[in-house]
Amino acid sequence: MNKNIKVAVLQSRPLKDLEANLHQIHALLIEAARQQAQLVVLPENFAYYGREDLQTIGCQEAKDSGPVRQFLSEQAQRLKLWVVGGTLPVGSQHAKPVARSLVFDPSGYCVDHYDKVHLFDADVQSDTTEQTYLESDYYSHGNRLKTIDTDLGKLGLSVCYDLRFAALYNQLRSAGAQIVTVPAAFTAITGRDHWQLLLRARAIENQFFVMGANLVDRDNRSKGLWGGSAIIDPWGTVIGQIDDEIGIATADINLNMMNDIRKRMPVEHHARMPFTV
Repeated sequence: MNKNIKVAVLQSRPLKDLEANLHQIHALLIEAARQQAQLVVLPENFAYYGREDLQTIGCQEAKDSGPVRQFLSEQAQRLKLWVVGGTLPVGSQHAKPVARSLVFDPSGYCVDHYDKVHLFDADVQSDTTEQTYLESDYYSHGNRLKTIDTDLGKLGLSVCYDLRFAALYNQLRSAGAQIVTVPAAFTAITGRDHWQLLLRARAIENQFFVMGANLVDRDNRSKGLWGGSAIIDPWGTVIGQIDDEIGIATADINLNMMNDIRKRMPVEHHARMPFTV
Protein backbone atom coordinates (compact mmCIF):
# COMPACT_ATOMS: atom_id res chain seq x y z
CA MET A 1 0.00 0.00 0.00
CA ASN A 2 1.28 3.47 -0.90
CA LYS A 3 1.92 5.38 2.34
CA ASN A 4 2.24 8.80 0.66
CA ILE A 5 -1.08 10.16 -0.61
CA LYS A 6 -2.18 13.46 -2.09
CA VAL A 7 -5.69 14.39 -0.96
CA ALA A 8 -8.07 17.29 -1.55
CA VAL A 9 -11.24 18.74 -0.04
CA LEU A 10 -13.58 20.73 -2.29
CA GLN A 11 -15.48 23.80 -1.15
CA SER A 12 -18.46 24.98 -3.19
CA ARG A 13 -21.28 27.50 -2.85
CA PRO A 14 -24.91 26.44 -3.38
CA LEU A 15 -26.14 27.83 -6.71
CA LYS A 16 -29.53 28.25 -8.31
CA ASP A 17 -29.92 24.91 -10.06
CA LEU A 18 -28.44 21.46 -10.46
CA GLU A 19 -26.59 22.22 -13.68
CA ALA A 20 -24.83 25.21 -12.14
CA ASN A 21 -23.83 23.20 -9.07
CA LEU A 22 -22.42 20.37 -11.16
CA HIS A 23 -20.53 22.80 -13.39
CA GLN A 24 -18.92 24.30 -10.28
CA ILE A 25 -17.96 20.89 -8.87
CA HIS A 26 -16.64 19.77 -12.26
CA ALA A 27 -14.19 22.67 -12.34
CA LEU A 28 -13.03 21.92 -8.79
CA LEU A 29 -12.51 18.24 -9.56
CA ILE A 30 -10.41 19.13 -12.59
CA GLU A 31 -8.29 21.41 -10.42
CA ALA A 32 -7.83 18.66 -7.83
CA ALA A 33 -6.72 16.25 -10.55
CA ARG A 34 -4.38 18.90 -11.96
CA GLN A 35 -2.76 19.12 -8.54
CA GLN A 36 -2.39 15.32 -8.63
CA ALA A 37 -4.84 14.52 -5.85
CA GLN A 38 -5.73 10.84 -5.53
CA LEU A 39 -8.63 11.17 -3.09
CA VAL A 40 -11.15 14.03 -3.06
CA VAL A 41 -14.05 14.79 -0.72
CA LEU A 42 -17.06 16.88 -1.77
CA PRO A 43 -19.35 18.87 0.56
CA GLU A 44 -22.62 17.60 1.95
CA ASN A 45 -25.63 18.09 -0.35
CA PHE A 46 -23.48 19.98 -2.89
CA ALA A 47 -25.97 19.36 -5.69
CA TYR A 48 -29.39 19.85 -4.10
CA TYR A 49 -28.90 22.20 -1.15
CA GLY A 50 -32.05 24.24 -0.52
CA ARG A 51 -34.39 21.91 -2.40
CA GLU A 52 -37.48 20.64 -0.61
CA ASP A 53 -38.59 18.01 -3.15
CA LEU A 54 -36.12 15.56 -1.65
CA GLN A 55 -38.35 12.51 -1.87
CA THR A 56 -38.64 12.92 -5.64
CA ILE A 57 -34.91 13.54 -5.93
CA GLY A 58 -34.24 10.55 -3.67
CA CYS A 59 -36.14 8.24 -6.01
CA GLN A 60 -34.10 9.49 -8.97
CA GLU A 61 -30.76 9.16 -7.20
CA ALA A 62 -31.56 5.67 -5.90
CA LYS A 63 -30.91 4.43 -9.43
CA ASP A 64 -27.50 4.08 -11.11
CA SER A 65 -28.87 6.46 -13.76
CA GLY A 66 -29.49 9.20 -11.18
CA PRO A 67 -28.07 12.44 -12.59
CA VAL A 68 -25.63 13.22 -9.79
CA ARG A 69 -24.69 9.61 -9.15
CA GLN A 70 -23.88 9.26 -12.86
CA PHE A 71 -21.94 12.55 -12.84
CA LEU A 72 -19.78 11.42 -9.91
CA SER A 73 -19.07 8.06 -11.52
CA GLU A 74 -18.05 9.68 -14.81
CA GLN A 75 -15.79 12.23 -13.12
CA ALA A 76 -14.07 9.61 -10.96
CA GLN A 77 -13.38 7.51 -14.06
CA ARG A 78 -12.33 10.38 -16.31
CA LEU A 79 -10.01 11.97 -13.75
CA LYS A 80 -8.82 8.71 -12.16
CA LEU A 81 -9.82 9.77 -8.65
CA TRP A 82 -11.21 8.23 -5.53
CA VAL A 83 -14.27 10.41 -4.92
CA VAL A 84 -16.25 10.70 -1.70
CA GLY A 85 -19.34 12.27 -3.21
CA GLY A 86 -20.49 14.49 -0.38
CA THR A 87 -24.09 13.40 0.19
CA LEU A 88 -27.13 12.84 -1.97
CA PRO A 89 -30.74 12.27 -0.94
CA VAL A 90 -31.45 8.63 -1.74
CA GLY A 91 -34.75 6.90 -1.02
CA SER A 92 -38.10 5.71 -2.31
CA GLN A 93 -41.68 6.88 -2.68
CA HIS A 94 -42.59 5.28 0.64
CA ALA A 95 -40.09 6.86 3.02
CA LYS A 96 -38.02 9.96 3.58
CA PRO A 97 -34.61 9.67 1.89
CA VAL A 98 -31.34 9.16 3.70
CA ALA A 99 -28.40 11.51 3.25
CA ARG A 100 -26.04 9.10 1.50
CA SER A 101 -22.31 9.54 1.03
CA LEU A 102 -21.27 7.50 -2.03
CA VAL A 103 -17.66 6.44 -2.62
CA PHE A 104 -16.39 5.91 -6.17
CA ASP A 105 -13.10 4.33 -7.20
CA PRO A 106 -10.97 5.54 -10.14
CA SER A 107 -12.82 3.19 -12.50
CA GLY A 108 -16.08 4.99 -11.68
CA TYR A 109 -17.49 2.09 -9.68
CA CYS A 110 -19.48 2.92 -6.54
CA VAL A 111 -17.69 0.71 -4.01
CA ASP A 112 -19.86 1.50 -0.98
CA HIS A 113 -21.81 4.20 0.86
CA TYR A 114 -22.63 5.62 4.28
CA ASP A 115 -26.02 6.96 5.37
CA LYS A 116 -25.79 9.91 7.78
CA VAL A 117 -26.63 8.70 11.28
CA HIS A 118 -27.07 11.97 13.19
CA LEU A 119 -29.59 14.48 11.82
CA PHE A 120 -29.34 18.18 12.68
CA ASP A 121 -32.42 19.25 14.65
CA ALA A 122 -31.33 22.38 16.50
CA ASP A 123 -31.89 26.05 17.19
CA VAL A 124 -28.74 28.09 16.67
CA GLN A 125 -28.36 31.77 17.42
CA SER A 126 -25.92 34.64 17.22
CA ASP A 127 -26.15 38.18 18.54
CA THR A 128 -28.32 39.17 15.58
CA THR A 129 -30.18 36.11 14.37
CA GLU A 130 -31.72 32.78 15.37
CA GLN A 131 -32.15 29.86 13.00
CA THR A 132 -34.06 26.61 13.36
CA TYR A 133 -32.98 23.44 11.56
CA LEU A 134 -35.15 20.31 11.43
CA GLU A 135 -33.27 17.90 9.22
CA SER A 136 -35.35 14.96 10.40
CA ASP A 137 -38.40 16.53 8.73
CA TYR A 138 -36.78 15.71 5.39
CA TYR A 139 -34.43 12.79 6.02
CA SER A 140 -34.35 9.39 7.69
CA HIS A 141 -31.52 8.38 10.02
CA GLY A 142 -28.86 5.97 8.84
CA ASN A 143 -28.21 3.02 11.14
CA ARG A 144 -24.72 1.72 10.33
CA LEU A 145 -21.16 2.95 10.57
CA LYS A 146 -18.96 2.29 7.58
CA THR A 147 -15.28 1.84 6.75
CA ILE A 148 -13.96 1.06 3.28
CA ASP A 149 -10.71 -0.62 2.30
CA THR A 150 -9.02 1.17 -0.61
CA ASP A 151 -5.59 1.01 -2.20
CA LEU A 152 -4.86 4.36 -0.50
CA GLY A 153 -5.76 3.26 3.03
CA LYS A 154 -8.83 2.49 5.08
CA LEU A 155 -11.49 5.20 4.89
CA GLY A 156 -13.94 5.95 7.68
CA LEU A 157 -17.11 7.75 6.59
CA SER A 158 -19.08 10.39 8.46
CA VAL A 159 -21.18 13.49 7.68
CA CYS A 160 -21.47 16.98 9.24
CA TYR A 161 -23.46 16.75 12.50
CA ASP A 162 -21.78 13.40 13.22
CA LEU A 163 -18.76 15.51 14.27
CA ARG A 164 -20.40 16.29 17.61
CA PHE A 165 -20.60 12.60 18.58
CA ALA A 166 -17.12 11.51 19.58
CA ALA A 167 -18.14 7.87 20.13
CA LEU A 168 -18.85 7.46 16.41
CA TYR A 169 -15.26 8.37 15.55
CA ASN A 170 -13.88 6.17 18.31
CA GLN A 171 -15.75 3.27 16.71
CA LEU A 172 -14.30 4.17 13.30
CA ARG A 173 -10.83 4.13 14.88
CA SER A 174 -11.53 0.72 16.42
CA ALA A 175 -12.64 -0.50 12.97
CA GLY A 176 -9.24 0.47 11.55
CA ALA A 177 -10.00 3.82 9.89
CA GLN A 178 -6.91 5.76 8.83
CA ILE A 179 -8.50 8.63 6.90
CA VAL A 180 -11.93 9.89 7.96
CA THR A 181 -14.05 11.98 5.62
CA VAL A 182 -16.54 14.63 6.75
CA PRO A 183 -18.71 16.14 3.99
CA ALA A 184 -20.60 19.01 5.62
CA ALA A 185 -22.95 21.96 5.33
CA PHE A 186 -21.92 23.43 8.68
CA THR A 187 -23.76 26.61 9.59
CA ALA A 188 -21.99 29.98 9.69
CA ILE A 189 -23.06 30.51 13.31
CA THR A 190 -21.77 27.21 14.68
CA GLY A 191 -18.96 26.86 12.17
CA ARG A 192 -17.17 29.99 13.32
CA ASP A 193 -16.64 28.54 16.80
CA HIS A 194 -16.88 24.77 16.39
CA TRP A 195 -16.12 23.47 12.87
CA GLN A 196 -12.33 23.36 12.80
CA LEU A 197 -12.16 22.75 16.56
CA LEU A 198 -14.25 19.60 16.17
CA LEU A 199 -12.28 18.39 13.15
CA ARG A 200 -9.04 18.76 15.11
CA ALA A 201 -10.49 17.14 18.22
CA ARG A 202 -11.66 14.07 16.34
CA ALA A 203 -8.22 13.75 14.67
CA ILE A 204 -6.32 14.12 17.95
CA GLU A 205 -8.54 11.78 19.97
CA ASN A 206 -8.33 8.99 17.42
CA GLN A 207 -4.93 9.65 15.85
CA PHE A 208 -6.09 9.55 12.26
CA PHE A 209 -6.35 11.98 9.35
CA VAL A 210 -9.59 13.94 8.99
CA MET A 211 -10.83 15.59 5.79
CA GLY A 212 -13.64 18.13 6.21
CA ALA A 213 -15.29 19.47 3.02
CA ASN A 214 -17.85 22.20 3.71
CA LEU A 215 -20.29 24.30 1.74
CA VAL A 216 -19.69 28.05 1.96
CA ASP A 217 -22.08 31.03 1.92
CA ARG A 218 -21.24 32.99 5.06
CA ASP A 219 -23.11 36.17 4.18
CA ASN A 220 -26.42 34.48 3.45
CA ARG A 221 -28.91 36.17 5.80
CA SER A 222 -31.25 33.21 5.86
CA LYS A 223 -29.04 30.23 6.63
CA GLY A 224 -25.34 30.97 6.21
CA LEU A 225 -22.73 28.27 5.60
CA TRP A 226 -19.30 28.53 7.17
CA GLY A 227 -16.86 27.01 4.67
CA GLY A 228 -13.41 26.64 6.23
CA SER A 229 -12.77 23.23 4.64
CA ALA A 230 -9.66 21.64 6.13
CA ILE A 231 -7.40 18.61 6.27
CA ILE A 232 -6.08 17.65 9.71
CA ASP A 233 -3.25 15.25 10.55
CA PRO A 234 -3.27 12.80 13.50
CA TRP A 235 -1.42 15.30 15.71
CA GLY A 236 -4.21 17.82 15.15
CA THR A 237 -2.23 20.06 12.82
CA VAL A 238 -4.10 21.78 10.01
CA ILE A 239 -2.13 20.74 6.92
CA GLY A 240 -4.53 22.12 4.29
CA GLN A 241 -7.34 24.65 4.51
CA ILE A 242 -9.43 27.18 2.64
CA ASP A 243 -11.34 30.09 4.21
CA ASP A 244 -14.59 31.45 2.72
CA GLU A 245 -14.00 31.21 -1.01
CA ILE A 246 -14.90 28.58 -3.60
CA GLY A 247 -11.91 26.34 -4.22
CA ILE A 248 -9.93 23.38 -2.97
CA ALA A 249 -7.44 22.60 -0.23
CA THR A 250 -4.84 19.89 -0.74
CA ALA A 251 -2.29 18.13 1.42
CA ASP A 252 0.22 15.34 1.25
CA ILE A 253 -0.39 12.75 3.92
CA ASN A 254 1.79 9.87 5.03
CA LEU A 255 0.19 7.00 6.89
CA ASN A 256 3.56 6.16 8.47
CA MET A 257 3.19 9.36 10.50
CA MET A 258 -0.09 8.06 11.90
CA ASN A 259 1.49 4.71 12.74
CA ASP A 260 4.40 6.45 14.49
CA ILE A 261 2.10 8.64 16.62
CA ARG A 262 0.00 5.63 17.60
CA LYS A 263 3.13 3.69 18.53
CA ARG A 264 4.57 6.50 20.65
CA MET A 265 1.25 7.32 22.36
CA PRO A 266 -0.88 4.15 22.31
CA VAL A 267 -4.02 5.74 23.73
CA GLU A 268 -6.24 2.95 22.46
CA HIS A 269 -4.48 0.52 24.78
CA HIS A 270 -4.46 2.94 27.73
CA ALA A 271 -8.22 3.54 27.85
CA ARG A 272 -9.78 2.48 31.18
CA MET A 273 -13.42 3.26 30.43
CA PRO A 274 -16.21 2.70 31.08
CA PHE A 275 -16.73 3.10 34.80
CA THR A 276 -20.00 2.74 36.64
CA VAL A 277 -21.36 6.04 37.93
